This record gives sequence, C-alpha cells and structure tokens, in this order.
Amino acid sequence: MNALAPVRRLTVLYDAECSLCAFLRDWLLRQPQLVPLEPVPAGSEEARRRFPGLDHGATLDEITVVGDAGQVYRGPAAWVVTLWALREHRPLAHRLSTPAGARLAKGAVLAAAKWRGAQQRGQRDGAQWGARVYRRADGWSYAPDSGWSYTAPGCADGTCAPR
Repeated sequence: MNALAPVRRLTVLYDAECSLCAFLRDWLLRQPQLVPLEPVPAGSEEARRRFPGLDHGATLDEITVVGDAGQVYRGPAAWVVTLWALREHRPLAHRLSTPAGARLAKGAVLAAAKWRGAQQRGQRDGAQWGARVYRRADGWSYAPDSGWSYTAPGCADGTCAPR
C-alpha cells in the first residue's frame, strides 16, 4: 500500500444485523459524497472475496473502512474518513482529526459500541429492540402489537372491586 495514494473510493464494512449500523448505512447513502462510499456487510462472502487479508471477525466488532489503494481504517479513524468523504461533513472530519477531536470521535464510537452491545444482549435474551412490553408504575403499559393499555394497580389478576 502506498501511504500517499489518493483515496478515490471507500468501502464501508458494517454489521448488517445491527439496526444502528443499517440506519447509518442508509443515512450515509443519502448524503452528497465527495468520495464514493460503498457499503458492504462485514463478514459477508463479498467482503471476504474483496478483502481476503482482513480479519473479518474484527470487522463485525468495529467499523472498518477500506480505501481503494488498500488503506484500512478502524474505529474512530473509520468514522473520520467516512465523514471526510461527505461533502457537508468534511469540515467536521477535519476538526475530528485533531487530538481534541480524536477524543470526541473515540467517545462517539464507544457510545455506539455500548448501544450495540446492549441490543445484542437483548436479542440473545429473546427480546428484539422495540419489540418488548414497556410497563410504567402508574398502571400503563405499551406493547408494540397492541398499543397502550391501562391496568389499575392491584387489578393485574382481574379481581378488582367494581367502582
């Protein structure tokens, strides 16, 4: 790889099973691009065929972006180079490439990773994001398939005294 090679195209490897990752992929594709971005599911057959030298297990753990001359960016650097490719976000990418900005970029990546981890734990436990019942202490609950319902406190078993 030539460190001075210009970047003319970037491939963004993303976790296709992650709702946040899929949302960000769609958002990236709607943005005006100065450098073309091509999303490819991390760990997919296509990713393995195109980038045989990558650790594809690691690409599922951390955002990875590959430049057309073989440059590999991971974690915060991957976010910065992806923003750099977008017309309206290139100034932000330049700010995030400073030492102070790099700390902010790292914090954003860590926050996204924490959110992803919580979602993956929920899915392992049988709950999908947005698919569980939310209960409030005041008797109201929300179920995605049926909406809001009210059960007066103490009436959950259906033995409430009539009013």
